[in-house]
Amino acid sequence: MIELIKIRENKNLAEQAANWFHQKWGIPLDAYRESIHDCLKNEKIVPQWYLAMDNHIIVGGLGVIENDFHDRKDLTPNVCAVYVEEDYRCQGIAGKLLQYVCSDMKELGIDTLYLVTDHTSFYEKYGWEFLCMVQGDGEPDLTRMYVHQL
Repeated sequence: MIELIKIRENKNLAEQAANWFHQKWGIPLDAYRESIHDCLKNEKIVPQWYLAMDNHIIVGGLGVIENDFHDRKDLTPNVCAVYVEEDYRCQGIAGKLLQYVCSDMKELGIDTLYLVTDHTSFYEKYGWEFLCMVQGDGEPDLTRMYVHQL
């Protein structure tokens, strides 16, 4: 049974989560630690971090940050670091995580979320709409930006 978890309500998972996201995306561990620490302060709505767990093992996760390293600073906040372990893919976990984060953000007073991705049809299945192309920080090519009204 997959359990969806808000890290802000499970502080004991902060370090494990930071390490997991770091291993999946190669972003410096300290960047994840800092963002998750900010999430735990409960002073701001963003950032937030979420996990999908199977028997205390992280099998998926995502975050919500101000800007996911692109030039459109006005398009905020951004869902980021969406990842599901290969053995757990095609089971609807990513969709459940996306629904979970959208519901939580709406409860926190956010009405629009953005997401950058190279995927061309995956997010549409979950109500996201292509918005525009954006320039990723240090990236030579443009990246797709999606929007979701909550």
